[in-house]
Amino acid sequence: MFNEKAARSFSGYFVLALLLASAALIVLLIVGGPPLFKVLAALALALWVFCCVGFFMVAPNEARVLQLFGSYAGTEKKEGLRWANPLYSKTKVSLRVRNFESDQLKVNDLHGNPIDIAAIVVWRVVDTAEAVFEVDNYEEYVSIQSESALRNMATSYPYDSHEGELITLRGSPNEVAEILRKEIQERLGKAGVEVIESRISHLAYAQEIASAMLQRQQATAIIAARQKIVEGAVGMVETALEKLAEKDVVELDEERKAAMVSNLLVVLCGDKSAQPVVNTGSLYT
Repeated sequence: MFNEKAARSFSGYFVLALLLASAALIVLLIVGGPPLFKVLAALALALWVFCCVGFFMVAPNEARVLQLFGSYAGTEKKEGLRWANPLYSKTKVSLRVRNFESDQLKVNDLHGNPIDIAAIVVWRVVDTAEAVFEVDNYEEYVSIQSESALRNMATSYPYDSHEGELITLRGSPNEVAEILRKEIQERLGKAGVEVIESRISHLAYAQEIASAMLQRQQATAIIAARQKIVEGAVGMVETALEKLAEKDVVELDEERKAAMVSNLLVVLCGDKSAQPVVNTGSLYT
């Protein structure tokens, strides 16, 4: 396991000032010095050029991973012009927050229904040593492991609640998002990546069963609506009978109550507006 450590580097502006001063001295020795000093000045010039290779820039929210002949030498995160050993190789790693949107995947939910699902993952690198040395390509690793976690999560929960499930893909977006974030984080932890947020961006039944599932949802909605209507109608009828009895508006025997209840339920539960019928005779004829 590689753990990130700070690299040994120096302010590039300070080193640049030293090199400029030494360059002026080298020029004076080459122009006006004795032959021996000119040879030394030429060697110093070669060393001066070699030192110039050690400069590098670090942008905000960026890091440079330094290596010396394949060995990890540290990570530099201080922004600005920096200078380090010219023999170091310097790999740039972005520390900025990035988005990744997966492709639409076709998977089976907990009940075996084929669904199309996609997700957006917000992530960033927090350990540059792990990101560079633990995995071959950390960006590709994030992409593959995020889709793998999404597939696994989608098969663990139903698309919709049919048997009283507490967590569903469609009905529990916040809970599902947190579960997905934790599962992706477990897979990407070894790559030095922090998962900030994950959200499902697309969720639908697969095309081959979409129409059948739509009819099922419509039927469920109609049944639920009918239950509410019946509950309300029964309450209204009960209230009407209680008010009539309380105010002594009319005395109703059991047969009249049954007829009144039947008429009210027809009016209140019917799909269409009821047509009034004026009774000119007796209730019993």
